Amino acid sequence: MTIPSDLEISRSTPLKPLPDIAAQLGIGSHLLEPHGRNVAKISLEAIDELAGNPQAKYVVVSAITPTPLGEGKTTTTIGLGQALHHLGKRSAVAVRQPSMGPTFGIKGGAAGGGYSQVVPMESLNLHLTGDMHAVTSAHNLLAAMVDNHLHKGNALGIDPMRITWRRVIDINDRDLRNIVTGLGGRNDGTPRQTGFDITAASEVMAVLALSTSLHDMRARLGRIVVGYTCDGKPVTAEQLRAAGAMAAIMRDAIKPNLMQTTENTPVLVHAGPFGNIAHGNSSVVADLIAGKCADYLVTEAGFGADMGAERFFNIKCRVSGLRPDAAVLVVTVRALKAHSGRYKVVAGKPLPEEMLAENPDDVLAGAENLRKQIDNIRLHGVSPVIAINAFPTDFPSEHQAIREVAESESARVAVCNHFAEGGKGALELAEAVVEAAEEPGSFRFLYSDSAGLRTKIETIATKVYGADGVSYQPAAARALDDYEANGFGHLPVCVAKTHLSLSSNPSLVGAPTGWTLPVREVRASVGAGFIYPICGEMRTMPGLGSHPAAEQIDIDEHGQVVGLS
Repeated sequence: MTIPSDLEISRSTPLKPLPDIAAQLGIGSHLLEPHGRNVAKISLEAIDELAGNPQAKYVVVSAITPTPLGEGKTTTTIGLGQALHHLGKRSAVAVRQPSMGPTFGIKGGAAGGGYSQVVPMESLNLHLTGDMHAVTSAHNLLAAMVDNHLHKGNALGIDPMRITWRRVIDINDRDLRNIVTGLGGRNDGTPRQTGFDITAASEVMAVLALSTSLHDMRARLGRIVVGYTCDGKPVTAEQLRAAGAMAAIMRDAIKPNLMQTTENTPVLVHAGPFGNIAHGNSSVVADLIAGKCADYLVTEAGFGADMGAERFFNIKCRVSGLRPDAAVLVVTVRALKAHSGRYKVVAGKPLPEEMLAENPDDVLAGAENLRKQIDNIRLHGVSPVIAINAFPTDFPSEHQAIREVAESESARVAVCNHFAEGGKGALELAEAVVEAAEEPGSFRFLYSDSAGLRTKIETIATKVYGADGVSYQPAAARALDDYEANGFGHLPVCVAKTHLSLSSNPSLVGAPTGWTLPVREVRASVGAGFIYPICGEMRTMPGLGSHPAAEQIDIDEHGQVVGLS
């Protein structure tokens, strides 16, 4: 069976008018702000207008520890939303907005795939309604005001060596990772070393994703810490009098974007915080709206359950007050074979030929990762459902091996073919999710707000990652003490580590034991509302490969985008 390209499928999809899509959710056209024909923003007035509606069942889609290729979480999220509609359930999907960095880099876009994608895919992957640009502008305005403050006399006494606020851009560009600004004459600024991150890594993006209202966003922007004085006191965006202008730039960006799937299921696309140093989930306001509009709200958490799902549970749910009813763990044959330690998967290169041969023993050899991620979901009192995302190169015996592992852990399991078949290909998954969501809830956070920052870090490291303990570099230990002294100790933690392993070492596959989590640095996203310990080298500005996707993207003689994947 030959499946057309994602772009061909997107272009051939009959789209419904957005007021009709909104009507499926009970959202009136008076709450829509059209952006062209196929995208609209939803007014935040919808939160109050819909407040009296019943609460949807809340389902988060996560995964085992992925390969660099990803295992199809977004596609599964969309396929599940479509499948629930086939079961007669009103469903809504909430996903992050893609960054153009990966779109033009190696991974390509993030609209889902095949017959389970958000459409039009070119609108989703290229600009959408300008939210990314608003985040970029608000972030860089604050950076400009920091440097201007230094140039104009530094009344706040900011230590130039302790400025933590860099600049951002939504393109992969390794040459901007470390730069010197202010070169030239006296009137060209104060020279200092700084750099750029990708826009998805901006704290402004994390603020956007975790705000519950426009005024909450304004307050969070004011709490952003840009650096410290010589005596160690934090300096905020509010003190620089920048937060008001930043909020003005972000005034429309905080409104979620309404789109639809290839089967016309409603999708709210909003925010795109980085999955390594931020919480990697779509916005709270999108969930507050969609959760009052459907029987089931399906959302996605970035990377494996040790990362996006843990942060979904302990950061996002803390802010929103919403409680999940079920969690889907996406698993693939190729990922479990990679976790056997017998193969190496490299982004941009074909899978090893021997990896494509039928071998259920390789699948079983990598199954410890699946078992640990099931445990990570249950640590939070949530029922896991295993979604086997089927690929044409898989064999039934390999799917059966995964099913046996899941059933040995008393987890529901379903084989999914939503990429090729749309919602009908995920009916088994939808039925399992409905069953799981009906079970009595016992959701719990992993740690209390009052626990110390070290206790929070060590709880995640030992219970979620399987570490024996945590070691702190002297600078990290000092930072933790300073943050608690400055009143930040009540914040949750967001551990920044590799997404390619349960450990902090990307080369350790499966479920490693006998290791210690090394915390080399700790930073504070006070506006967003979390502390992030850094374990290992985190690239907040990706680079382009030898042949980035941008080389294939163009426009044809009709002005249509081609080469987007």
